[in-house]
Amino acid sequence: MNFLASKDQLRGSMVRWSLFCVPLVVLLGFLGGQLGGPNTFWFQSLNKPQIFPPPAAFGIVWSILYVMIGFALALVISALGAHGRRGAVALFALHFVFNVAWTPVFFGSQNMVGGLVVLGLGLVTLLPVLWTFFRVRPVAGYLLLPYFGWLCFATALNYQFIVVNPDGGAAYQNGAAVEVEL
Repeated sequence: MNFLASKDQLRGSMVRWSLFCVPLVVLLGFLGGQLGGPNTFWFQSLNKPQIFPPPAAFGIVWSILYVMIGFALALVISALGAHGRRGAVALFALHFVFNVAWTPVFFGSQNMVGGLVVLGLGLVTLLPVLWTFFRVRPVAGYLLLPYFGWLCFATALNYQFIVVNPDGGAAYQNGAAVEVEL
């Protein structure tokens, strides 16, 4: 059954989905962040690349991005009857697994190469998400463009961490502050 909804009905659906999707995306991002973080001795001991921004920037940027991602998702979900809507949501769900996985891999497992692989998979899966979001609701695609830019930056930053820490911080992985050989 095909029917056209009024503008008020569409707006109401968008508001309801936003009230669900925005907090959900922010919560999932927050929970992923709880599985590791920059306050470990391992990370503090790493050489920081020149492109490493002030630590406070990460919380600010990710908070804004997660809200924008949640709105983009709500726009797509609320586009009832739009061709490709379900596929776009499924692609987004697959992609978001990589988004949430980076923190536990990089910080939790202290694996910079694994983090780079996760970011690469995130970028590769974000491209079809962008394409499908643009097809379903162009505004949703535009809302994801800053996120795409940030993922590109995060990938470059992760790579630079590997370059300036070729040992992977291995000397500090045992938790010792100082390693002494007798």
